[in-house]
Amino acid sequence: MIKVSKFNLLSVLLLLLGSVLFSTNGQAAIDTFEFDNAQQEKTFHELTKLLRCPKCQNQNIADSNAELAKDLRNKTYDLVKQGQSKEQVVDYMVARFGNFVRYDPPVTPATIFLWLGPLLFIIFGLLVLFKQIKKQRSKTTHLDDQEQQKLQALLQKHVKDTHS
Repeated sequence: MIKVSKFNLLSVLLLLLGSVLFSTNGQAAIDTFEFDNAQQEKTFHELTKLLRCPKCQNQNIADSNAELAKDLRNKTYDLVKQGQSKEQVVDYMVARFGNFVRYDPPVTPATIFLWLGPLLFIIFGLLVLFKQIKKQRSKTTHLDDQEQQKLQALLQKHVKDTHS
């Protein structure tokens, strides 16, 4: 017969009670959308990857758990189910949230520096680099007569020291 002490039994019960009390429900909400055909489903998934969540830090609406992203997924689903094209859905979202909702904003006067900024920065950096290199090459130092005599004396001393 197995002898169980009150201490061991109490320890096991406290461990079980603690694990039940401190366990969390790890279920994630999964959106389920039903489509009429595979093309609608494909369009929906492409759009949710293409559209940025306005509330989140650089996340698309497919990956975000924010309520706003959930609302945008639902609206995207509704628009796709109504038969609207990708362009129409994107235009709808841009009309309400601005170009920020797109990961690839169009080139406009307001966004031209976003598109050309890195290129202009590289060109500017290369110009500065070439100017510095040219400046370094053009700097030639000429010795005056006194420095020339010191140099000759040092060279002669070095030659004498190495040959003796």
